[in-house]
Amino acid sequence: MGTSIVSQEYEPQGSDSAYMQRALELAERNAVGVSPNPAVGAVIVRYGVVVGEGYTQPPGGAHAEVMALQQAGGKARGATMYVSLEPCCHYGRTPPCTRAIISAGIADVHFPIIDPDAQMNGRGKDELQAAGVGVHIGKGEEQARSLNEAYLKHRTTGLPFVIGKFACSLDGRIAARSGEAKWISGPESQEWIHQLRTRVDAIMVGSNTLLADDPLLTARPGGNEQGAHQPIRIVLDSQGRTPTTARVLAGPSRTIIATTDRTSSDWREAIEGTGTEVLAMPGKDSRVDLQILFRQLAERGVMSILVDGGGVLLGSIFDEHLVDKVIAIISPLIIGASDAPAAVAGRGAWRLADALCLTSVTIEKFGKDIMVIGYTDESYSRSILKQT
Repeated sequence: MGTSIVSQEYEPQGSDSAYMQRALELAERNAVGVSPNPAVGAVIVRYGVVVGEGYTQPPGGAHAEVMALQQAGGKARGATMYVSLEPCCHYGRTPPCTRAIISAGIADVHFPIIDPDAQMNGRGKDELQAAGVGVHIGKGEEQARSLNEAYLKHRTTGLPFVIGKFACSLDGRIAARSGEAKWISGPESQEWIHQLRTRVDAIMVGSNTLLADDPLLTARPGGNEQGAHQPIRIVLDSQGRTPTTARVLAGPSRTIIATTDRTSSDWREAIEGTGTEVLAMPGKDSRVDLQILFRQLAERGVMSILVDGGGVLLGSIFDEHLVDKVIAIISPLIIGASDAPAAVAGRGAWRLADALCLTSVTIEKFGKDIMVIGYTDESYSRSILKQT
């Protein structure tokens, strides 16, 4: 990502809201590769002039506040900092940002939300105030929560933020009767999804999808995986059907095969022989226990998972109430056929009154496709974040 610089396109507006918006913009624009840290942007203003900007670097690199302070230099003394999350006050891979802010002589700090991490949760605010720094909280709260929704859920619940994604025909099919499923969606929406893959920690599919499509599961924005941030690839395979020749076992990123402890030890050893990690655990109804798996992944620092099919896996995570966000790409095709696979299987709803209703829905058009994005349940995804 390199050293952050003051954008020549940005003209200071002279208001707290405008400076905070700029900090949020820096965080969002440069969010790739910062996990398990949150995406954070910072702006330093002195006498109405932006004298420093920064955004969090990949793990081990400087945080946004320090990047902005380095750029501001001596001009930071007496200035105001706008940062998109409460500054950290603990030692991790880097020293505390609060101490850097205090040492630089920053007079006031504005941030939209408290960091719910157990080592933080208001301690950064308290340390700044104890040192005589003015602290102002609240502006940009909704956008800040949306920007770091995966981080906030992970820190609040100990679980990853889960995105259920599928591409289907108008009649809800994800493949033809023959099983052919490639290219239901058009190139514009495919490009959008590949950009999304660079921003999640992991991408997950079931063994049915792996056997039908032999996918790479890599991020290929612009058609090229070179230089793109790659998610961990996870395959759920309860029966030990993944062949050692599967393309997902090679390539530029880690792969995890999640299975049950009842699968053949010979098969597991063969998969491990390819350099792939096999994560075996007790099964639930002879399948991988998703609750256990997702918690284990969260403990490893996986904050966000893009579940990319197929219908059986998506049905399972919906049945287990593990989905936070849905991305549905609908292509203007009619496939028909009662035995063509549906986008979401599982137990589902017995009555319409029990059907899942998305909230905070947005709709976008990508070429011939329509993309519907929504949250599964306000009380589970968004309102949890508002409690932090």
